[in-house]
Amino acid sequence: MSFNDLAAALEARRQENLYRQRRVLESAQGPEVSVDGKRYLAFCSNDYLGLANHPEVIAALKQGADTYGVGGGASHLVNGHSQAHHALEEELAAFTGRERVLLFSTGYMANIGAINALIDKQGAVFQDRLNHASLLDAGLLSGARFQRYLHNDPDSLAQRLSRPEARRKLVVTDGVFSMDGDIANLPELSRVTRENDGWLMVDDAHGFGCLGATGAGCVEHFGLSNEDVPVLIGTLGKGFGTSGAFVAGSEVLIETLIQFARTYIYTTSMSPAVAQATRASLKLVQAEVWRRDKLAQLIQRFRHGCEQLGYELMDSPTPIQPIMIGDAGEAMRISAALEARGIFISAIRPPTVPAGSSRLRVTLSAAHSEEQVDRLLEALDVVRSGGAA
Repeated sequence: MSFNDLAAALEARRQENLYRQRRVLESAQGPEVSVDGKRYLAFCSNDYLGLANHPEVIAALKQGADTYGVGGGASHLVNGHSQAHHALEEELAAFTGRERVLLFSTGYMANIGAINALIDKQGAVFQDRLNHASLLDAGLLSGARFQRYLHNDPDSLAQRLSRPEARRKLVVTDGVFSMDGDIANLPELSRVTRENDGWLMVDDAHGFGCLGATGAGCVEHFGLSNEDVPVLIGTLGKGFGTSGAFVAGSEVLIETLIQFARTYIYTTSMSPAVAQATRASLKLVQAEVWRRDKLAQLIQRFRHGCEQLGYELMDSPTPIQPIMIGDAGEAMRISAALEARGIFISAIRPPTVPAGSSRLRVTLSAAHSEEQVDRLLEALDVVRSGGAA
């Protein structure tokens, strides 16, 4: 069997400036990293609160490994549900104000498991056009009638919800959109969904830890109730600095997922040591409010600087601060020029974002300093004019 067709597709991607390459991180996550043998100031991590390399989180991971070992050893329903997992679920439930929480190994698995457990071919799923790939994939896999509404547009959603007759209607949205950084209009999306007898599911992967008075995310940010957002998804590998994901909701919801979510039932549990580390991370998220305060200050500093330089920023109040470039080749050029100056930022290109909307996805962390943000702004000023030295 020949792979000539595959090779041709790969070459076409190279010619279109869309080819992706892995880089090797040789250090812990942080503002300064080592990649492929070189040191960089990095602005492309989702470690928004600077907890991925926190001493207390590391110590908890080691303690968890000493107590529970490294591997989960089995699925949660066989023999892999450790005391660390159980305690983390209870603490996350209290943090989110929900009756129960269920842990998943990744956010992708949480989204696929939840959507496919809640709807089937007799149902309908409605998704924002800019939802994360895991949400879109989950909707397609469900076999339900699949519709996409205009980005963050409650009126567009209302038009689509009013049409189909379905046994169940599930509306799905990101809380913070990962490539744009804007926040979903959850109050209006919730209102429209409830008026049409649907359920609203929010994947708040990029909101948890960063938004809300206690860091509980978009739902807290808007002051919404559990009835407004009955299905809440969170990931632990971003603001919390560890890995894994969870679904938070009612007793009935969580028991439904335990019985019907295939990505929960048929996979080994996350490392119990990681669960123990996340318990320490959760305490830091709640106790160290200064991290969110500092992050907000850095966001304002960066946005003000970019506006002065004439860069086009997307409308984002979150740590995700995309600089719109447009052309994929130009985005690659600027990324390479920044790298030559010791600054590491990825160029985001199609198919991750729509054609003609390639961008530099700048992400800020509470671990960054004002001086580091200023260094980024100075470099952006130079590379815009074609300079790289």
